[in-house]
Amino acid sequence: MTQRTGVYPGTFDPVTDGHMDIIKRGAKIVDHLVVAVAVNIGKEPLFSLEERAEMLRDEVNDLGPAFSSRIEVKPFDNLLIDFVVDANAGIIIRGLRAVSDFEYEFQMASMNGRLNPEIETVFLTASENHQFIASRFVKEIGRLGGDIGHFVSPRVKKRLNEQWKR
Repeated sequence: MTQRTGVYPGTFDPVTDGHMDIIKRGAKIVDHLVVAVAVNIGKEPLFSLEERAEMLRDEVNDLGPAFSSRIEVKPFDNLLIDFVVDANAGIIIRGLRAVSDFEYEFQMASMNGRLNPEIETVFLTASENHQFIASRFVKEIGRLGGDIGHFVSPRVKKRLNEQWKR
């Protein structure tokens, strides 16, 4: 039987509980999940690529061996479709929070499909209690002194607080 590999790409700046929800659910539909951390200079990330990958690895390890043994975190700085091919994956997993996400994600899936019709994009809708979580809002709330503990793990909250003290 062939191993089914999927790629869940994102900036993960920072990784939120919503991201982790998609990672856990995505890992249930593939044999091996590569969480691909994008450089994405256009978003001016708060954390470096290495810091974001490290935070994700820590969060994935907390999921326990049943999950973490099948999940790999890898940074990338090339075209997503090329990364997916290099990872020997056939599926791109994307999370949808709201209707507003759909238009962008649909366009991206269509472009990727034109670049490589062998790669399928699968959309997972956010769980009800994670639909509103966005990294940019988490950063804004935290930077202004709000409690972000409802949106990120204690470890990520600590990293964010340390980052703002710099």
